[in-house]
Amino acid sequence: MAISYNGDISVVLDTQHRTPGNLRAFVQATLRSIRTGKASDVRFSSTEKIEVIPMMTKRMEFSYKDGEDYVFSDPENYETVTITDEIVGDSKNFLVENGSVQMTIVDDKPVMIEMPSSVILTVTDAPEGIRGDSANNVQKPATMETGITVQVPLFIKTGERLKIDTRTGKYMERA
Repeated sequence: MAISYNGDISVVLDTQHRTPGNLRAFVQATLRSIRTGKASDVRFSSTEKIEVIPMMTKRMEFSYKDGEDYVFSDPENYETVTITDEIVGDSKNFLVENGSVQMTIVDDKPVMIEMPSSVILTVTDAPEGIRGDSANNVQKPATMETGITVQVPLFIKTGERLKIDTRTGKYMERA
């Protein structure tokens, strides 16, 4: 959700409700300011009123990387949106051309992208497995087209397409 906090619109990244011993309950929240992009931890008392700002989620496709920024396009009307590296975060390891993401927009400004649970990437470099290395579940590092290195089974070769879990960054299966 997005809230109005200190005259700025902030996206709530994480919340925890706490009731310590004999003290009053409070909510510990991690907020990211839309204006500055900085995250901060804030405590709200359980009786404090908060103004909720409407958010919109939209399906977008990754188009290309422009220097440090990432350009996404709307598949319905082909409008483009440019997002900074801070908003993309670790998702950059899984972004491929025409890859679909869910973009959260608050006040006509993109604030967060959410990757699908898995993506299909092509192996660009996978060293050969060592002969005699046949113990159970032996893995080797393989470099994917986005530059991320993933541990894969020994039988994977350069040029193969693999399904990778975007939450853990681990190999799932061949695609």
